[in-house]
Amino acid sequence: MRYEELTIEGRNAVIEAYRSGKPIDKIFIQDGCQDGPIMTIKREAKKHDTLVKYVSRDRLDQMSETGKHQGVIAYAAAYEYADVDDILKLAEEKGEPPFVFLLDNIEDPHNLGAIIRTANLAGAHGVIIPKNRAVGLTATVARTSAGALNYTPVAKVTNLAKTIEELKEKGLWFVCADMDGTQMYKLDLKGPIGLVIGNEGEGVGRLVKEKCDFVASIPMKGDIDSLNASVAAGVLAYEIVRQRIQG
Repeated sequence: MRYEELTIEGRNAVIEAYRSGKPIDKIFIQDGCQDGPIMTIKREAKKHDTLVKYVSRDRLDQMSETGKHQGVIAYAAAYEYADVDDILKLAEEKGEPPFVFLLDNIEDPHNLGAIIRTANLAGAHGVIIPKNRAVGLTATVARTSAGALNYTPVAKVTNLAKTIEELKEKGLWFVCADMDGTQMYKLDLKGPIGLVIGNEGEGVGRLVKEKCDFVASIPMKGDIDSLNASVAAGVLAYEIVRQRIQG
């Protein structure tokens, strides 16, 4: 199911958005607001695992498109999120070992859209993103994915490291990208696999990296030392594709 990206302002509007089933990505609430409608919104946010940020009245005024935010602004996702089990089910239906992208701290919507596009073209069964410190499925992400978001499920999870542990129990193993790792051509990247990509500034977080079975580096011969996250994802994904084809 698809939704247009929405900025929802006002207490009743946000409550009605939850009741209608719209996937809310993030809520901004004015510091100190504690009345009945705000408490209802907080309960709904907790129930749906929505990220809540508390900001000043001035900040909300700057964000507001209508000037009538009533102390709360919500952002609804452009697309509905999948469950991790939906991704595994897709792999099972295709009779293929699972191939999943896990993205740690990708905050640029153009990067996320490009990675989803690459994931689809590389035959990955889905993409997993964290709830915090990451961009959601905005309209910009949808446009940049060039339609791939219609076919590639994206799941949002609270804890990426815990999700890796749970997927390991289901037979997947994990490789993350890091310039200090083993050259990717020397690794066996076949079988049920999760490819973990971090942002180009900080890379993959320490806790997530510790959960990975292998750390892969991309050989670079130029004068700078890092690739854009979406480019790194593409290079590593197609090494996985190459190894899968060759068996």
